Amino acid sequence: MIARVAEPTARPILDAEHAAFVLLPGISMTAASRAGASLPEVGRVHGCRVSSDRTRVTVLLPGDQYPGLIAAIRATRAIAVVYSLPKTHRTIQLKGTDAAVEPLAPGDAGLAAQATDSFAAGLGALGYNETMVRAAVWYEPAALVAVGFTPCAAFQQTPGPRAGAPLAA
Repeated sequence: MIARVAEPTARPILDAEHAAFVLLPGISMTAASRAGASLPEVGRVHGCRVSSDRTRVTVLLPGDQYPGLIAAIRATRAIAVVYSLPKTHRTIQLKGTDAAVEPLAPGDAGLAAQATDSFAAGLGALGYNETMVRAAVWYEPAALVAVGFTPCAAFQQTPGPRAGAPLAA
């Protein structure tokens, strides 16, 4: 039997507006996958890239802090990433089934530092102690790992009546 290869979709799941949202300064990003017996593995994301055609998303994780998450991604290739803007609680979730650990791209360390700084500053502007936030989200830059995936599903997750609804691209 010959396996059928899925045809590319006519348009990406991620539209331009949602692609811009996931790249906003100050955005909170969390990735998750599943381990044996579908147990969750979760970790804070320290940066995100979206391909120019919006078909590929890459997140940056400190691999030394989340070895279980990295192992789960390698084992299952499943990933869900939640993007939430603390100031408004606007939240979306992207899911992928082809996640893979990839080499870091030039500039990824700077991207992670900028994303982490803007997240801490954003929470500081909301009244949180920025020094404590920075301590909570600290990571070792040399431990960064890139995980790329093709979003195959996207959901509205802002608290309210539309939470869980598919995003309209």
